[in-house]
Amino acid sequence: MNEAQLASVEDASLNASAPSQQLWLDGWLVRFCPGKAKRARSINAVAPGRLPLAEKLRRAATIYRDASLPLVVRITPFSQPAELDAELAAAGYERFDDTHVMAAAVAATSSRPALPPGLRVERVDPLRYASTVGELRATPPVQRSAHAERLRLSPVAYEGWLMTRDGQLLACGQFAREGEYVGLYDVFTVPEVRGQGLAKALCTQLLHTAVSQGARTAYLQVDAANAPAIAVYRSLGFTHAYDYHYRALEPDSAR
Repeated sequence: MNEAQLASVEDASLNASAPSQQLWLDGWLVRFCPGKAKRARSINAVAPGRLPLAEKLRRAATIYRDASLPLVVRITPFSQPAELDAELAAAGYERFDDTHVMAAAVAATSSRPALPPGLRVERVDPLRYASTVGELRATPPVQRSAHAERLRLSPVAYEGWLMTRDGQLLACGQFAREGEYVGLYDVFTVPEVRGQGLAKALCTQLLHTAVSQGARTAYLQVDAANAPAIAVYRSLGFTHAYDYHYRALEPDSAR
């Protein structure tokens, strides 16, 4: 993908993760949703701005303190200015949670891929989806509520899907489509049934649905250390697009 296409993927990702709790601060998109996803509770420096870094951090710290959240900055190849990452490191902000963004060209097919025998996928509303994935991840109730609210109010509509066998939940995943771009989010397989190809089967179903709605480029974010998930996504045709990471004064409290 060329630089313009990568920037379009980043734009789509920012739009899909937009919470209602966000505001602008001198070129910074400051997000402070109390959910689990750091994309929705971190700073994205999308323009250089005019204020000194120390002043912007001071103002941002007040916003996050009032929201009872740690101040987290997301650093991407598109962050402005280019030296921001080094300046934050010099100010004591530690790097953590390196993440790969992967992308794939997806094409329409005439028929939906068949599921393995006995499997079923069903679409569910945002509240149920947030509750389900939150329970699987053992996230606190306040984060589950914030997730559900963000999905419900998202400017880019989400579709959440559950995979079951004989009524037993096996995996879940959702996608957000904006025009020809579709992002896969919150793909999770129950630990006891991992390694059976369920995530791949579910993602294949999600991508087919999104393509039938007009998607042509798919993207996702995955922990750079999650080799099994990366292997699954590569088998679906995803390749490395770019990386990002976060910085915070106390990473352990910001995860």
